[in-house]
Amino acid sequence: MTNAENPFGQVLVALVTPFTADGEVDWPGVEKQIDDVISQGADGIVVTGTTGETSTLTDPEKIRLVEVGKSVAAGRAKIITGGGSNETAHAIELYKESERVGADGVMIVTPYYNKPTQAGILTHFRLIADATDLPVILYDIPGRTGVPITYETILRAATHPNIRAIKDAKGNFSEVSRVLNQSDLMYFSGDDANALPHLSIGATGLIGVTANITARPYRQMVDAVNAGDLATATAAHKGVEPLVRAVMTHVPGTVSAKYILHGLGRIQSPRVRLPLVGPEESEAARIEDDLAFVGDIDGADFTNFRPDRNAAAGGALPKVHGTTR
Repeated sequence: MTNAENPFGQVLVALVTPFTADGEVDWPGVEKQIDDVISQGADGIVVTGTTGETSTLTDPEKIRLVEVGKSVAAGRAKIITGGGSNETAHAIELYKESERVGADGVMIVTPYYNKPTQAGILTHFRLIADATDLPVILYDIPGRTGVPITYETILRAATHPNIRAIKDAKGNFSEVSRVLNQSDLMYFSGDDANALPHLSIGATGLIGVTANITARPYRQMVDAVNAGDLATATAAHKGVEPLVRAVMTHVPGTVSAKYILHGLGRIQSPRVRLPLVGPEESEAARIEDDLAFVGDIDGADFTNFRPDRNAAAGGALPKVHGTTR
């Protein structure tokens, strides 16, 4: 697939938003994290997504994250703005402003909490796609939103010229194959553990949380699949599996990713914003137990890993709360 055909990249990182200990955005930390993952092989960055704690970011913070991302990437990676809103009018406003400041694409999550019908979901997607010239990724994650995007709705949405891709966190591989067979949509794996299975049946790439720690195994995996080298792709998949388990199975991925990044000295604080909190003692212990199984994987050296459970404890109340408008 050429760059002209794929406006998003293949190895996309669902970026954490580094905070200071009091819960404010650590802007130098954001710049460093973006530069780190790009240097490890990421060619796309999703800012303000679930992993970026979009629910507790203010609108000005979301827009500045796009601006900072564009500045740091400097053409080396695409900057995709995620999150959106469960209010269609608000989502349109956010995405139009993101386009104005230079976003390369938008990722629209299924409206959450409202539990709209499929007709409502489709209308939400179409109106947002109408409001911007940017390429759109739909985000299907019923475990968080309460409603799936059905196969029929995906196919209907795919007829919109701006809707180019879908991020799949359902893991229904037969449905993925059906959509790939019956539409021109690009598929991105939205489940770190299923990146290689998705790629093996025709997915374009992945949008990963674990890639905050190291994007290199995913770069190796994607490049190997592109080259038809299943053995190398499988080796990369196996190598990163214990890290995926540590990041994705005990606490929300944002929490564990920040805990690990801080222990590696990559961010200044593991703080998350309430209602998220850092791992409790038992959760931290399970994360660390899984990390003990991480071998020699490119980009992740745990020799000097120094987790700080006290620094991670609790959650922050920022000075300015997230707003709906």
